[in-house]
Amino acid sequence: MSTMHAPIHPGEILLEEFLLPLGISQYRLSKAIEVPPRRINEIVHGTRGISTDTALRLARALGTSARFWLNLQTHFDLEAESEAHRAELDRITSLVGA
Repeated sequence: MSTMHAPIHPGEILLEEFLLPLGISQYRLSKAIEVPPRRINEIVHGTRGISTDTALRLARALGTSARFWLNLQTHFDLEAESEAHRAELDRITSLVGA
């Protein structure tokens, strides 16, 4: 039996693994990467995804790669959509190798 966990939004990773440990405020990060403070706040609260533009900026400021942030976002999106449409997806049968 597998236990389903809610997918982790990249904003949670940003907050818990970068901002808090490094003592960087959302405002300071927003100024460093030249985006509106609201963008960072929405990402941290999980109401906004990480765009390619934001991923590039975060990577530069935080010493990561843009791919790191985009992979987190893609994983989150896939898990969330898969869960949201589980019943529909379960009704679809494979057309290959059936």
